[in-house]
Amino acid sequence: MEKPRIKNEDQYKALRDKGYSKEKSARIANTPNAGKKGGEAKKYEAWTKQELYEQAKNVGIKNRSKMNKKELIKALRNN
Repeated sequence: MEKPRIKNEDQYKALRDKGYSKEKSARIANTPNAGKKGGEAKKYEAWTKQELYEQAKNVGIKNRSKMNKKELIKALRNN
């Protein structure tokens, strides 16, 4: 069985050093634009529910289809 690939190894290692689990570190490091800085992201409250849902899907949040907008924001912030 092939080992899963990490898109951003540096970010993965930094997250592991901070004490994040292997699973959470991999999820974060494998999201699109992982580790890129730009400062242009709008606050989650300005996102549509669909945008929040897609982001939750990208980072592997479970039960996201049952969440409302407020719950999606909380889950994304605490992921």
